Amino acid sequence: MDTKAHWNAVYTTKSADSVSWFQPHASRSLHIIQQINIEKTAKIIDVGGGASTLVDSLLENDFVNVTVMDISGAALNAVKKRLGDTSKKVQWIEGNVLHFLLPMQGIDLWHDRAVFHFLIEGANRRSYVETVLDCVKLGGHMIIATFSENGPEQCSGLPVRRYSPSTLHAELGAQFELLGHEEESHQTPIGKMQSFIYCHFKRIN
Repeated sequence: MDTKAHWNAVYTTKSADSVSWFQPHASRSLHIIQQINIEKTAKIIDVGGGASTLVDSLLENDFVNVTVMDISGAALNAVKKRLGDTSKKVQWIEGNVLHFLLPMQGIDLWHDRAVFHFLIEGANRRSYVETVLDCVKLGGHMIIATFSENGPEQCSGLPVRRYSPSTLHAELGAQFELLGHEEESHQTPIGKMQSFIYCHFKRIN
């Protein structure tokens, strides 16, 4: 099964609030975004947004230039249904960040909770970073959340790479400055705990 088929199968056979990564509120991400204190008109993209509730929170906080990208059309449809007419305020992109030419430049904030840690092959990680450099402007911000070094070794039946702030920074390179990081113990819908690390970077060259 290819990547797109895998994630479409997940979102067509399970409800969005039953998958292990579900958060009723994307509190940690929103907290970091509020600390950055970007303009309400800032260009924000949530890469691998799936059925995340971050977009709900961004709209509730009056951000007006929000894009959600995911490889799974089923996931995006679930969010659109949840948002109703409000979904018209969001730009939706169905595609693989590794192979899709994003129609966006000058992004102020790139957000990724749990895409990067699925990139097992080095070539895919390099492709991801190249896409970020094409899209995020100098001075722009990036929030990446992955499983920490104490996190699970698999998610949704797929292998993942676990990171510390320093190893994640090493993958992104000297173009980015690590401004801070936060740890999170995420409780899955069935009560298991998963250790995440949220890293906040700024593009400096």
